[in-house]
Amino acid sequence: MSTFEVIEAGNGHLIKAWKQGVPFEEQAIEQLKKTASLPFIFKHVAAMPDCHLGIGATIGTVLPTLGAVVPAAVGVDIGCGMMATRTTLKRKDFADLHEVRLAIEAAVPCGRTNNGGQGDRGAWGTVPSFVQARWDLLFANDYDVITMVDPGARARNTVNQLGTLGSGNHFIELSEDENGDVWIVLHSGSRGLGNKIGTYFTSVAQKLCEKFFIALPDKDLAYLPVDTQEFRNYKRAVELAQRFAWDNRIIMMENIKSAIGGYTDGSVCFAEHETVHCHHNYIAWERHFGKDITVTRKGAVRAQLGDLGIIPGSMGAKSFIVRGLGNRESFCTCSHGAGRTMGRREAERRFTVDQHAAATMGIECDKTASTLDETPACYKDIDSVMAAQSDLVEIVHTLKQFVNVKGQK
Repeated sequence: MSTFEVIEAGNGHLIKAWKQGVPFEEQAIEQLKKTASLPFIFKHVAAMPDCHLGIGATIGTVLPTLGAVVPAAVGVDIGCGMMATRTTLKRKDFADLHEVRLAIEAAVPCGRTNNGGQGDRGAWGTVPSFVQARWDLLFANDYDVITMVDPGARARNTVNQLGTLGSGNHFIELSEDENGDVWIVLHSGSRGLGNKIGTYFTSVAQKLCEKFFIALPDKDLAYLPVDTQEFRNYKRAVELAQRFAWDNRIIMMENIKSAIGGYTDGSVCFAEHETVHCHHNYIAWERHFGKDITVTRKGAVRAQLGDLGIIPGSMGAKSFIVRGLGNRESFCTCSHGAGRTMGRREAERRFTVDQHAAATMGIECDKTASTLDETPACYKDIDSVMAAQSDLVEIVHTLKQFVNVKGQK
């Protein structure tokens, strides 16, 4: 039985929202209506239970389109997503969790300092040889071609951020599942490379719409028609950024495995068939309702029948490994997390460091003001979010973190 609510956006445009038992901001609903009013939306916009206000389009939204794409609907963290791997370890195998956290932070550059410039703690000072080799093999030539055509899409940080975490809500966790097995879970995206591509092509779309006198409900809903050279250039760039984000997570996972292996007896193994990897900010070309369409998932995970995905809560709550149920009405999609209930600045104003420490009790993590904007109370209740999408996914594993690494500002 479907649990979505139909919201009228005017002129026959519809939103199907999985919102039973979870708060939706009025501003987010208004933003959904603006998005749904675009003339190239196919069928309806789907809003996940973690839906909240974003730039242009809400986060936690599926935009199915025919004939155009909205760069801001993918956003600037192109290819952002999750990776999780089950190990043979148990929590008791880690004697000193603080030392383990420090080891992970030493193995993976985290955070952002110096405005991302020289000496940024979130980038490689000296790029490891294996990272450089992967950049040269998988990305360098394509990136040079893309940025030769569109110089404004070139970022100052590329290879030196490949295999790094970033800041904000990006994280690395050690979590324990219902069987006592330890999982490595991480969340990150395409870093400065994707940010620059997303920002640049949003500007390109805005200028193109202005050139052709296209009236928009929001300037950040500017779009690129698929029969334009601008779209073809964006498609190539966004696909590279999505590949960069995917490989970024793989490199981090390899380095985390090595780091935590040094704090065990050396016999740590990783379950061959228990690695889950998924994007949740991306564009894909799929077939739905008998049509080949473009699907933009902005803070949403593909949940086709049998697909495995990852839905994290906050840094103090549970996370879930899920299996997709292939619900057509959601365009085979589920939420990408719990979803924020307030902005970062409001969270910093509303909560104290002591409250943050109490909310993350029992978890080895940074409990200072630098992670206050990620305190659990600024997110929706993850159990309510999961209940609201019971027709989209089924829970395979329930994870509870005991180590959390956040990129400090």
